[in-house]
Amino acid sequence: MTQWLILAILLPLVGYALWRCIRRARHGGGCCGTHDGMERKRSVSDRHKAHYPYTCHLTLGGMTCENCARRVENALNALEGVWASVDLSRHSAIVRSKEAISESRLRQAVTDAGYVVLSCTKP
Repeated sequence: MTQWLILAILLPLVGYALWRCIRRARHGGGCCGTHDGMERKRSVSDRHKAHYPYTCHLTLGGMTCENCARRVENALNALEGVWASVDLSRHSAIVRSKEAISESRLRQAVTDAGYVVLSCTKP
């Protein structure tokens, strides 16, 4: 009788845990509070580095997962004439642009995405 009671308690718990794992895999669920899955990457049509003579290295704050990095990258790539690449492990971004772009414009794009620019250096 005790074995059936233990089985009756454990079986729903295991089922619930399995359901949560499958749901998280399908719908995402990162630290960002979004459960919409991974954000789609905004692709840049022109990927020829010679077309981007201006470069800026950003140090970023607030990113904790790949979804965060994708959001920042998409926000920067949404700017006209910009090609950005974000590295989550270094909390940084390399921003290439076809024309000189102000630091405040880059900061605003990152801030609007919900993150912070800690520093901006232009080599």
